[in-house]
Amino acid sequence: MDKVADTQDNIAEEFEDFIRSHGFPCVGAKSALSRGTLNIVVCRTITSAWDDVRMHRELLDWAYAYQDNPGLFRSLAFVFEEDEGLDEQEFEAAMWERIQSLSDKDAWLEQPYDKRVSPDPEDPHFSLSFGGEAFFVVGMHPRASRPARRFDRPVLVFNLHDQFEKLRAQNRYERIRETILQRDKQLAGSVNPMLARHGETSEALQYSGRLVSDKWECPFRDKRSDEGAA
Repeated sequence: MDKVADTQDNIAEEFEDFIRSHGFPCVGAKSALSRGTLNIVVCRTITSAWDDVRMHRELLDWAYAYQDNPGLFRSLAFVFEEDEGLDEQEFEAAMWERIQSLSDKDAWLEQPYDKRVSPDPEDPHFSLSFGGEAFFVVGMHPRASRPARRFDRPVLVFNLHDQFEKLRAQNRYERIRETILQRDKQLAGSVNPMLARHGETSEALQYSGRLVSDKWECPFRDKRSDEGAA
């Protein structure tokens, strides 16, 4: 058991080093790490439901803690030990399988869908919802085409949507966004064409980091959307 814990600690430290590195563009993640509000949970594999119950419990705890004590720059990262050599499309498929499974568990537990966002992945106001809080996902993996998304293992980072709204209310969102875009351009040579502001296009297009066409269809469907919960 100690060996397993040591391995997981090492993986978490590797991800922290990745976020801390000079080239990594997301200043929000860097702030979360420096504040001690980046929670890293090491899981087995993104292609299996092995850790889904634990992942969902972590999301619920994260949402409830935020509701009790809101604050900026908090991220919950699930880092998967096994790489499995997934290409971009395979990673995207596995990512949405995990997201679907987590969402199904939230619906089964009768958690409310955050009414500030839409459960429809075609809607420009789409976001995921766990424990009544909206979340935005950033996927990373070794074969990502964007350098900022290229970590040695698959990762799903869940960010609270309400944090973006708070930054907008403080007139800080655009400045932070522009900083991230410029740093990403310096790293990759171009700005990520999939990035957009919430409400312009569905954020589902951005989750995997893969460049997709306007014909791409999101495989996700929340069970609560048929009940008019959003």
